[in-house]
Amino acid sequence: MSITLVAALGNPGRNYAPSRHNYGWVVLEALARQKGLTWKQAPQFEAEIARWDYAPGQTRWLLKPLTFMNESGRAVGAVARYYKIETPDIAAVYDDLTIDLGLTKVSVTGSPGGHNGVASLIEHLGGGFVRYRLGVGPKPTGMELTDFVLGNFTPEQHSFLTQKLDTHVSGLDLLLSRGVEVAMNQLNRRDAK
Repeated sequence: MSITLVAALGNPGRNYAPSRHNYGWVVLEALARQKGLTWKQAPQFEAEIARWDYAPGQTRWLLKPLTFMNESGRAVGAVARYYKIETPDIAAVYDDLTIDLGLTKVSVTGSPGGHNGVASLIEHLGGGFVRYRLGVGPKPTGMELTDFVLGNFTPEQHSFLTQKLDTHVSGLDLLLSRGVEVAMNQLNRRDAK
């Protein structure tokens, strides 16, 4: 099993760029920059896509759905069908408010956990895709879920994540180069704050 398609969940548009819900895009864009990849509009998939020839005869696709979060699965499903990519070879990169800010977890199973983008992926792909979950929690008590995920990080949180970005990118790179088991063993331990 080798991950061939990496999709970051987020919402298109400048207004959403700094929101918690778009942190998956931030991490995938940073990985693309590190690898010298170029994003291209792919209207047929309702997405932006970057091609990564990471080994002779082996190509990976990086994807940012432009469908808005709740319809992410539509774009990911279209690319998977077009390139004949099986669900276990797909990784989703997304924000998770059940994980503390700055931590990451890799998993393969589970419910959407209230995440509409993940619910859409399950609807279009079934379960079994790899999840690279980026902690943005905890949500303050009494705050609406939507207000929290669509809200922006505080300046302190933003600066903390700026320092963590390289760690999140190298964790994603580890997942892609060494596979799910290795990534789980190394990344699912609780980092010290």
